Parts: sequence; structure tokens; C-alpha cells
Amino acid sequence: MKKRSSQSRCQDSSCDVGLVGLGVMGQNLALNFEEHGYSVAVYNRTWSRTEEFLAKVGPDKRLCSARKPAELATLLKRPRKILLMVQAGPAVDEVIKDVLPVLEPGDILIDGGNSHYKDTERRLEEVASRGILFVGMGVSGGEAGARSGPSLMPGGRKEAWPEIQPMLQAISAKAADGLPCCEWMGSRGAGHFVKMVHNAIEYADMECIAEAYHFFVVGCGIGPREVGEILEEWNRGDLESYLIEITRDIMTVQAADGTPLVHRILDVVPQKGTGRWAVEAALELGVPLPVVAEACFARDLSQWKEERMRASRVLLGPQGILEVGCLEAGIVHWEKALYVGRIVAHAQGFRLLIEASRRYGWELDCAKVAQVWRAGCIIRSAVMERVRSAFLRNPALESLLLDEYFRRELGRHEEGLREAVATSIRLGVPVPGLSSVLAFYDGYRSSKLPANVIAAQRDYFGAHGYARQDLAPQEIFHTDWATEARKAKEKMRNRSR
Repeated sequence: MKKRSSQSRCQDSSCDVGLVGLGVMGQNLALNFEEHGYSVAVYNRTWSRTEEFLAKVGPDKRLCSARKPAELATLLKRPRKILLMVQAGPAVDEVIKDVLPVLEPGDILIDGGNSHYKDTERRLEEVASRGILFVGMGVSGGEAGARSGPSLMPGGRKEAWPEIQPMLQAISAKAADGLPCCEWMGSRGAGHFVKMVHNAIEYADMECIAEAYHFFVVGCGIGPREVGEILEEWNRGDLESYLIEITRDIMTVQAADGTPLVHRILDVVPQKGTGRWAVEAALELGVPLPVVAEACFARDLSQWKEERMRASRVLLGPQGILEVGCLEAGIVHWEKALYVGRIVAHAQGFRLLIEASRRYGWELDCAKVAQVWRAGCIIRSAVMERVRSAFLRNPALESLLLDEYFRRELGRHEEGLREAVATSIRLGVPVPGLSSVLAFYDGYRSSKLPANVIAAQRDYFGAHGYARQDLAPQEIFHTDWATEARKAKEKMRNRSR
């Protein structure tokens, strides 16, 4: 093989891992592997991107480049381990199509993009006929995490885990107790499903934090700098988290003219899809996920900017009129409200994991999921250690809300949630995320819900039948409601005579 001056160490079968896709995440993961002692063969469909990357990092790194998939395969030790860091969707299938012919049985393909878990399961089956071990791996932490230590959530063909475990755990983030934020999640699409739920919790937490900002600015009349000071204080307590930390930083940044930059940002935000995927999965599995759904819908509503501008001129309602004592009380109530919101969002997310694992046979370990989310990822927070402890105490726990610790915490803080939501409603400040948190909490703790009325309505117009609480639940009844209602009216008329 012809050697290049910058690749004097590159020989056949000399590299520990191959990396396909040199976007920001791919580049940083390559450097992360290299700094942990692994030699990396990199390949990008666009050769100029590879040249730029190698020129930027210099010749002293244990990095080798390949112009073609065949050259990439030649550079790798057996069994080959190739990490794909390309955009989720058709691009993943195209890359797999390119590299599959040069691989051998026992080689390992790892998809590190934000792929849908059903796509991962399809790809796993497609490459299995060639003897290739496929792993779908969630990666969280963004650009900085990829470089210094991400949270990694691999799942798929379990036979691959012994081969990839040392290197993945080496580059992953480490929690305060030194444990790596990388564990095997489960079979088939489990890894990408876990990452999807991670992003769903992220959606929920971001929405609730944004609602707190909106309340203080619109309802209490303070500016971003003061909001940042509140967040700074909150970040020293129960709400300590990466998302509170970065939102605090955002509040301090100014535009060129000295005004808060956040006030210059258009109030329109898109969504990549993982939040929506989680809601769709929740509907398929029959798991309530309202706080995530509301976070998605809030982003959708933000897209209607021009329509909202027109509506703001004609629809009546409170205009965020400042209330006396709003700020002082708001700081207390909203800290409690966000804490309850975070607990409930995690409870909903983990319940989705539990139901998916049960339905699909993944055997997810929720304590391990919480373990890999303690550092490196976007939703790392003080709460996550408590979540892990809850599942270590009771691996069969159905809901975090029923854990003894979280039960006590909810009891101490739920009044603050009610006050925050009630005050926001009075002021006309939209809080869809926190409102859904409160509705879910009250619904979950209700021994009786109005579903009996809905069951009767369905039976009235669709003869769907209903069960009775005073009889065996498997017995289904049907009532001719129109006829019975006429009889009841006739009796009432007779009594009135």
C-alpha cells in the first residue's frame, strides 16, 4: 500500500476502528478515539472533507484516511469495527450499501446517528444475512460531548458488545463515581429507542425552562440578566442541570448594541423529529406522554408566527399585567414547578422505556439507562442520580412517581406547581408544558377519572360496549342508550303530573 507522508503509521490491518462521516460529530469522535490510544481510519464520501480534517489536526495523530470503502476495510483490524456518523435516513442506507461488499462475517457496523429505531431493526436484519453484526447507538452530548466524552447508548446484536465495549466505554463520559456513561441497552432497536426517549425528555425540560423565562419576562417585567441570576441560584439546588446552566449563560449574552441577544432571536423553532417519534411510539404503546407532546406542539405553534401576530391584535385575554409580589412569589413557585416538571417528564419517559421493553422483549435495565445519562448528555442533572437510585432499589418499579423518594419530593413541591400554573393562567402567559405536567399528576393520582362517561358515549354512537365496576371486568355490556333515555324522560314526565 502506498504511504502518504502524513500517514506513515498507516498499514494494512493497523487501525482499531473506522469512522465514516466527517461532520462535526464525526471529527470530534475520531479525535476522542485517538486521544484514548486508538488508531482511527476515517472515510468521507467527499474526499476534500477528509483532506481538510487531516490538515487541521496535523500529522502527529493516529489517524489514517481512506478514499474508498475498500481501502477503509483494508486498514482495519479484524473483526472490523466501523462507526457511521452520517445524517439519519437514506444516507445511512447508502453508506451501508457502499461498505457492505467489502466486509466479512463477524465485522461490526455501528450507526451513531439519530436513526429511528424501526430503521435500525430493519438494517440489522438486512445485514445479518451477510454475517455482519449491526449496532444502533444513541450518542448524546453534542459537539463538545463527542470530543470530551459523550453519553453512548448501544443496542442491537449482543455478540458485538465484547468487541466494542472497551473502546466505547473509554471514550464515553464518566460520572462522578467514575462509571462510564456507556452500557449495553438491549437487542434490536433498543439503543436508538433509548436515545429517542432521551431526546423526548430533553424536549420537555427545554419547554418548561422556556416557559419559566417567559413568565418572568412577560408576567413579572424583568429582563434576561435578572432571569439569568435566578437560574444561577436554581442551579445550585435541586434543579442543577446542563440545561439550566446553558440557559443561564444564554441570558448573559448581548448583541452588538448591548441589548440581550435572546430578545433578538425570532420566536420560531423547528424540531428534528425525535420528539415526534417518541409521541408516536407512546401512542402505539398506550403510554401517556403529554408533556413531550405539548413540547412538540409548542414548537409547531411557534411556526405560525404571522398568524399569531394577527391573532394577538384581535383575540381578547390578559396581557401579562404585572401583579404585586409576582417576582418574589414567582421565584419560589417556579423553582418548585420546574422540579416537579422534571420529575414527571422523567417518569413519563422511563414508563415509555418500560412498556417498549416489555412489548419488544428488549430487557432494558432502567438503572443502567439512568447511569449513562448522568454525565455527557444533554439531560444530565441532579435528578438523574435519584432516578438511578430508584431503579436500583426496585428494578420492577412501574413509575418513578411511586418511588418513596419522589413521592416525598412531589408532596413538598406540587403546591408550587399549582401556583405557577394558576398565576400564568391569570396573566395570560402560555404554559402548555407545565399545565400538562399538572394535569398528568392529578390524573395519575385520581382513583376515578371521567373515562366512564367516554365509555358510555362510545357505546351510545358506536355500540363499543363497556365494563362495569361492580361486575367482572371481562364482562362487556351494551345499552340501547337512546331507548333507555326516552324511557327515563317518560318516567320523569309521569312523576311531574
